[in-house]
Amino acid sequence: MNKRLIPALLTICLLTGCDRSGAVRGSDVENRIHIHRFDRDLFRLISSDTPAFDEQFATEYAAMLKVVGLGIFKRQDTRSADFQDRLINYYAEPALYRLYGDALEKYDRIESLEAELGQGFARLHAFFPAMQIPAVYMHVSGFGQNLLIDDSLLSLSIDRYMGADYPLYQDFFHPFQRQKMNPENVVPDYLTAWLLSEYPFAGNDRVLLERMIYEGKIKYTVSRVLPQVAPETLAGYAPEAYRWCRQNERELWRLIIERKHLYTPDHMTTVKYFSDMPSTFVADDAPGNLGVWIGWQIVSKYMEKTKASVSELMNNSDSQDILTKSKYKP
Repeated sequence: MNKRLIPALLTICLLTGCDRSGAVRGSDVENRIHIHRFDRDLFRLISSDTPAFDEQFATEYAAMLKVVGLGIFKRQDTRSADFQDRLINYYAEPALYRLYGDALEKYDRIESLEAELGQGFARLHAFFPAMQIPAVYMHVSGFGQNLLIDDSLLSLSIDRYMGADYPLYQDFFHPFQRQKMNPENVVPDYLTAWLLSEYPFAGNDRVLLERMIYEGKIKYTVSRVLPQVAPETLAGYAPEAYRWCRQNERELWRLIIERKHLYTPDHMTTVKYFSDMPSTFVADDAPGNLGVWIGWQIVSKYMEKTKASVSELMNNSDSQDILTKSKYKP
């Protein structure tokens, strides 16, 4: 398994070896995206009088059971009675069972999500014609792995997108975390996860510039794929946090340069720029993930100055080249 840097609250389990037969191929991507409702069919089984996997379910969702088994339970023997009992008992826990039911009610109708996701993957396919489009699923993790990825399979945990005001979130997540747990984050997170898996980080994660440019490339590409999504939503910010970044961009960049954070290989310092937690090391009212936001601005300037294609951007691994050619001076 490749090691990848994943933004906070976009927790992803990446696996290998999935059967590729469910992936979407060809040019008619937009009309062929269908979200497989593993979540609904599993709930039907665990809610029955005699919960048990039937052969049809086990066969239809063999690949999905594999990623759930490895991603949530760290188990590979998904055909065994022991695994099936463990899975059923896990979701039968009262609080999780309630969460599961609420999630299915919230996402009872998903036609609009499928349409938006189809449009997004169609644009992604236009930028990267050789990119495989995954088979897409939904699952419920119980606040665990909210995105599961295999070779050609992508699944999102809908219980992590119930809305910032969902009562059960109050005891588990901070307000800055709940900001990313709204239905409007579903499609961006699907596409971000797939880009992260197709273009894994290969730089030095101790150097702020390298990770900043990588995260900025991902964010810029998603913004091009989903032009209708507000930038503050893509950034995972509340409106006031996004305004703070806009108003303090010049001062933030000056601080990074003056403190010599841009090139110094210091993991403890670098990681602070990619945390969801408020960036109090910068200012008392500064939001989190400032490294992602600044990286996005640099990459946007680079694309404006160079007129490079999105494919050329994603295949340019020289972070210094991107910074230099961006002429970034906020």
